[in-house]
Amino acid sequence: MITVRDVSKEYDGIKALDHVSFSVEAGEVVGLLGPNGAGKSTMMRILTGYMQPSTGIVTINGLDMVHATRQAQSHIGYLPENTPLYSELTVQTYLMTMAELRGIPEKDRLRRLSETIRTIGLTDRLTSPIHTLSKGYRQRVGLAQALLHQPGLLILDEPTNGLDPTQIIEMRHLIRSLSHSTTIMVSSHILSEVEATCDRVLIIMGGRLLTDARLADLARTGSVSLTVEAENAQDVTTAVAALSGIDQVKIISENNALLSLTAQTTREDACPALYHLARANDWTIHELKRDSRTLERIFSELDSDNCGGIQ
Repeated sequence: MITVRDVSKEYDGIKALDHVSFSVEAGEVVGLLGPNGAGKSTMMRILTGYMQPSTGIVTINGLDMVHATRQAQSHIGYLPENTPLYSELTVQTYLMTMAELRGIPEKDRLRRLSETIRTIGLTDRLTSPIHTLSKGYRQRVGLAQALLHQPGLLILDEPTNGLDPTQIIEMRHLIRSLSHSTTIMVSSHILSEVEATCDRVLIIMGGRLLTDARLADLARTGSVSLTVEAENAQDVTTAVAALSGIDQVKIISENNALLSLTAQTTREDACPALYHLARANDWTIHELKRDSRTLERIFSELDSDNCGGIQ
C-alpha cells in the first residue's frame, strides 16, 4: 500500500529527512513515532501529497505521489491533528458536502453516508451543528469525512489529541475495527496509544529511520526472570547456568531461602525449561517470566543516543 524509497527532504540546506525507506503492506496498522523536530511531520506531509520530497520515491497503492498526486490521494483518507471542520454546518450537511467534494457519484452518496455514520457512531448527531459537539464527536466527524470515499489507506495524525479517557478508549476501538478493511498509519506522541492500536512501529529521529519492527519483536528480550524458594542459592545458579542456551545468570536479590535471578538466553522455550528444572529440584516457584521492554523504554534508549532535526 505504501512504498517509501530513499526519501530525503531539505529545508535551506538542512535535512529534515535523510534517506528514509520503508514499506507498508495492505491490512497493516503501523505507528509512526518521533520526538518533536525529528522529521515525523515532514514524513506525514510527503505521504499525503502536501509536500514533495527533495529526492526519493513515494508510491501509494502503486501510484507515484509526485507524478500522479491526485490519483494517489484518492486512495487516502486523512485525519489531521486539528481537523478543519465547518462548525456552523450540521454533521449531515458537512458530510454530504465532503462526499460531493470527494467526487462520490450522487447515486452512491446516501449509501456511503449511511455506512460511514453507522461505522463511526454518529447516528444520533446528524442534525447537530458541529460547534455544539464535544471534542470526541468532532474527532468522529473528522474520521467520517476521511472514510466516506472508502480509502485503502487511512492516515491518522494524533487521533486522540484532546480526548478524555473514555473517548480515547472509544477511538482505540474504532481504529482497531477499521483495521479489518483498511490499512492504517497512526502518528502519535502518546506511546501507549501506539502500543494499544498498532502491530508495527516506525521510529524516526534526527531525520533518519532508526526502527522498523513489529511491536511484539521489539518488546521481546533475551532475558528471563526467575524467583524461587530453595535451600541453597548456589545450587540454583549453578543448575540454571548449566542449562543449554543459558549464557549468563545474574542474582538480583537473595532473602533467606528466596532467590531472584535473571538469565540471558537464546532459547525460545527458556521458561518451560526453567519450570521443569525447578520441579525436578523441588524449588518453589514464586515468579517465572520472560522479560519484555515497553515502547517507552525502547524510545528512551533510542532518544538518548540521538538528537532531533527540524519538523
